[in-house]
Amino acid sequence: MDELVLQAMAKWPHVPDCHGWLGLDARGQWYLRDAAVQEQGRFPQSKGSRLEHAKLVAFIGRNYACDPAGCWYFQNGPQRVFVELEATPWIFRVQADGGVQTHTGLAATVQACLVDESGKAYLVTERGLGLVHSLDTITLEQHLAQERWHLHEVLSHELPQRYGYVASPLAQQLTAQAPAPGAR
Repeated sequence: MDELVLQAMAKWPHVPDCHGWLGLDARGQWYLRDAAVQEQGRFPQSKGSRLEHAKLVAFIGRNYACDPAGCWYFQNGPQRVFVELEATPWIFRVQADGGVQTHTGLAATVQACLVDESGKAYLVTERGLGLVHSLDTITLEQHLAQERWHLHEVLSHELPQRYGYVASPLAQQLTAQAPAPGAR
């Protein structure tokens, strides 16, 4: 995490969290979701504006982390901005030499390769689970043919619980805040 972010966290420890304002799509792109976009529906049906400013995207990537409950967030100074995930916490790029990088540019080592019922490919790494970027499926297929990695089948709906991540921290927060049935 950036040093300035750590200093801001120490200076202002009780800044409220932010939910629903940032999304990560299946191609590793960040989306800003203002109140009007959020009113139109959940991510990714209502994506918002794709962030294109290279320094902002890099800043978010350097300060991207996960809380103990499996909710991914961007630490924006003293405030946690929780991320709505279209797919998984990581989007992996697969290189011809077998190297793998996260959508934030971090190197990762493959521990397992998965495919779901719709043919989407995922990698399990020391960083966690990530969807293979759609442009890299041919490269992945070449690595599988060379038996660099072995493919295991999985059901997509089982991935969040199995790999410990929350796809929608906003939905989780809203559920937690909802009154219990029969409560007044």
